[in-house]
Amino acid sequence: MTLRRERTLLQLAVALACIVPLTASITGIALGARWLQPAPAVDMDSHFRYLSGLFLVMGLGFASCVPAIERKSGRLRLLGAMVVVGGLARLVSLSQIGTPSIGHVTGLAIELGVVPAILGWQTRVAHLYRMRGE
Repeated sequence: MTLRRERTLLQLAVALACIVPLTASITGIALGARWLQPAPAVDMDSHFRYLSGLFLVMGLGFASCVPAIERKSGRLRLLGAMVVVGGLARLVSLSQIGTPSIGHVTGLAIELGVVPAILGWQTRVAHLYRMRGE
């Protein structure tokens, strides 16, 4: 198999693999947890733990940006975009279902306020470092 052919097959595999998370996420944002209903408790627990695993990796990803943060713009922006889009999805829930508990409202404030501010600040610091040639 040629390298070009292998690359094309890999691209196809990744594109096909995107269908499930894209469909599930869009459905989840639009319908909330009700699209999983009636789900046995074991399914809800599985889903909750899966999402917790994603949060763990996001947290580790953010932590990995701390050293040399002025050079981690791409990684920080990708992680930040994940958080902001999650916050926008949470905002959909708030508008459709109602105000959640204080912990979730605090999360919303961090997702749509603190994280964008940090992204802007990191952009400024990175720009200043580039201007100084550091």
